[in-house]
Amino acid sequence: MNLVWQRFTLSSLPLKEYLATSYVHRSLVGLLSSWRQTSVLIQWGDAIAAALLSLVYALAPFASSTLVGLLLVACVVFWLLLTLSDEATPANVSSVTPIHLLVLFYWGIAAVATALSPVKKAALNDLATLTLYLLLFALCARVLRSPRLRSWIIILYLHVSLIVSVYGLRQWFFGATALATWVDPESPLSKTTRVYSYLGNPNLLAGYLLPAVIFSLVAIFAWQSWLKKVLALTMLIVNTACLILTFSRGGWIGLVVAVLAVMALLVYWKSDQMPLFWRTWSLPIVLGGLIGVLILAVIFVEPVRLRVFSIFADRQDSSNNFRRNVWDAVFEMIRDRPIFGIGPGHNSFNQVYPLYQRPRYTALSAYSILFEVTVETGFVGLACFLWLIIVTFNTAFLQVRRLRSGEGFWLIGAIAILLGMLAHGTVDTVWYRPEVNTLWWLIVALIASYWTPLAQNQTSSTNSEPAMN
Repeated sequence: MNLVWQRFTLSSLPLKEYLATSYVHRSLVGLLSSWRQTSVLIQWGDAIAAALLSLVYALAPFASSTLVGLLLVACVVFWLLLTLSDEATPANVSSVTPIHLLVLFYWGIAAVATALSPVKKAALNDLATLTLYLLLFALCARVLRSPRLRSWIIILYLHVSLIVSVYGLRQWFFGATALATWVDPESPLSKTTRVYSYLGNPNLLAGYLLPAVIFSLVAIFAWQSWLKKVLALTMLIVNTACLILTFSRGGWIGLVVAVLAVMALLVYWKSDQMPLFWRTWSLPIVLGGLIGVLILAVIFVEPVRLRVFSIFADRQDSSNNFRRNVWDAVFEMIRDRPIFGIGPGHNSFNQVYPLYQRPRYTALSAYSILFEVTVETGFVGLACFLWLIIVTFNTAFLQVRRLRSGEGFWLIGAIAILLGMLAHGTVDTVWYRPEVNTLWWLIVALIASYWTPLAQNQTSSTNSEPAMN
């Protein structure tokens, strides 16, 4: 059974040996290696790549989608230059992970869905956008292999998110005009301010801040000096408060899932250093305490209670009713094109959905990541997407077992963030917006950057066992 699981998750796949004998890999990688020897630009390649990524994550909450798209194009072009000028060394070969293979496989399915799409022109345009995001993952996975650059990118994002959260809190205290129809006029909370900061939508803001909350929590343990720990605690309080004040139910669900996951992983991480009592009872105590706080908030804080109960109101809540009507149309779209879908992207969706929509229920997406993936690429694409998720989590858990250093804390945070973003994504599709999608691929790339082959992983775990006792 263990062997089957290893093969399913590609843990035992001999990538290094395969790539060393691959004609395509040998033909492309290193094509410009002679230029690398004389190019000052490429000799500083990883630093320049980190600078490009820094621009993406520094400007994403404030810039237009067009500017972010241009930055993604710059990242992709530079990744191509780095890859073509690389030498086929064992280190470069080992940087390709099972996650890379599943990302490439998903892109191939999306390309097939584009070829078979009833709206090929729109699907081709969206396939180009998807390609930018997937190659952003490839560049991030390369850059984040450096612990120094990894810490820089995370610290940059945390400081940018702090600016975003501070402005969101300012909106709460001084008021903010609702910019869209995300305030339910029939709700008792219709007059309540839902902060949206620079992102223009509270649900989008919640999706953007979720990784910041978890990374700031993890930073309390990862950063060594007390001054940095105080900064991390400040970030945690401000980011959490701002996320809660979005009153995004999907964001709250994602936050709860992510916090429970990160606390469970942190307890597991420290369990070997705990006395027997705390090793046995720390997890139930921590999780029970968190759940207790949530229950008290629902009981005694009226806005929280109203918002939580609206989740279970089914069609009596206008937001729930809207999603249900959109989902009914989406199910019909899936029924008509179940294998490869209509083609990737919102342009394809916008052209096909009107043929199925209920009167007065226009929509830009399927309001669920899983439904959206199925509509776009069919059940074949959904199967590949779920396979990618499983391989990513498996890779992360293998490395958590291997690592026992401060750098491993970011990996714990990454696992919790992915779980939280997936939980949020079950009822919303802010995941497809540049501000959130770039973060998703950053987190997946962060996990990929820790990857080591299974044999090396087992050796490292064996060598580290005496140190844990």
